[in-house]
Amino acid sequence: MAIRIVRLGTARGPREGLRIGTVRRPPRGVPKSEFAKQDWYDVWFPTLAPSLETMKQAQAARTPAQWNAFVRKYRAEMKGHDAQHALDLLAAMSHGSDLSVGCYCEDESHCHRSILRELLADKGAALA
Repeated sequence: MAIRIVRLGTARGPREGLRIGTVRRPPRGVPKSEFAKQDWYDVWFPTLAPSLETMKQAQAARTPAQWNAFVRKYRAEMKGHDAQHALDLLAAMSHGSDLSVGCYCEDESHCHRSILRELLADKGAALA
């Protein structure tokens, strides 16, 4: 049992379990009824997505300093009560079931899901 960090829209892997979209917006041009069928996500959970302003900051980051500024801002957002409860819940669930969380970004190292991986690990989540 574990949480897998995935790129949404890619083929599902074995033991991925419920796929949770931690993104600000649903995929464009895709009917809601097709989200799971097209391997986007089973459940949309924007609570763990960066705010719109912070997401734009990440997309515009071209230097390590700009990326680090995004990381600080996203981590600060994830200190809120709702985000902390969500992280606690996912961490606890990871010990009893397989699930995955993800985002659309191609490069995980330049995506909020890399920080989400660290935040879940800090909460004691079982990570694949």
